[in-house]
Amino acid sequence: MFRQLKARFGAPVAMAIAGILGIWLILMVTLPQLQMIDYSLRPSLLPAEIGGPKDGWTLINYVTLFNNDIHLSIFFKTLWSSVLVTSLTLLVSYPLAYYLAKIATPGQAALCLLLLIIPFWINEILRTFSWFILLAFRGPLNEILLTLGLIERPIRFLNGDTGVLVGMVYAYILFMVFPLYNAIESLDGNQIRAARDLGAGSLRTHWRIVIPHAKPGIATGCIMTFMLAAGSYAVPALLGSPGSRWFTQIIYNWFFEGGDWNQGAAYAFLLLILCIGFMALVMRLFKVGLADIAK
Repeated sequence: MFRQLKARFGAPVAMAIAGILGIWLILMVTLPQLQMIDYSLRPSLLPAEIGGPKDGWTLINYVTLFNNDIHLSIFFKTLWSSVLVTSLTLLVSYPLAYYLAKIATPGQAALCLLLLIIPFWINEILRTFSWFILLAFRGPLNEILLTLGLIERPIRFLNGDTGVLVGMVYAYILFMVFPLYNAIESLDGNQIRAARDLGAGSLRTHWRIVIPHAKPGIATGCIMTFMLAAGSYAVPALLGSPGSRWFTQIIYNWFFEGGDWNQGAAYAFLLLILCIGFMALVMRLFKVGLADIAK
């Protein structure tokens, strides 16, 4: 990267950009994470006890999670639900990305991309709240289904995790579509035509030609979508029922309602470890490296 910047802008500008990036990574990424780890390893003490003999590193905040069956179940439920959100978003985004990259004309692709992007000009809270209105017990979706005679009584879409899953797929679809589009768009169309000339059907062509080529895009989209879903707070808070709490809501409660930053930091660090582990698993599963994802 530094060599590319140096070749394009010259050594002084390249060094300045690298320096700014380095400072940003240290101040905004590294130091806050180290501070969070430090908080997570310290017990919750009274102000007068901070710096005293009791103020030392301990794993008590981590043990608290594994001793709390409710919080532990919500932690694993968040893991599973985030994987489900990622899978659903991939299923929705792949046909759309392929259409934009290989089927649509430039005008059609531009129009579709514009229709995808325009809703994201609105704040995430407002977009999520619009789904709350649509999925409400007396909302437009139930009214349409009742009018068409498809249901006899309104459905409570916002009970359980249905509303959360729908809201998250919608909220993070662009983070899956764009990496897939960039990967598929670089595929030589002659390979697809050759596969069809040799008798391969659509499913086989995608399985043997398109998907292997799009692996970096799939990996990037899955990583971004999973991390956003696992770390989401607004969507489960607005669209979730009392029985569909997200792990981020518990972290929020520790920080801003319980006032226990040490316990909240431990929970947040475990969520970070979960995201890093998922990223490593996806990279290993798709056999891609950081350089492939960066492309």
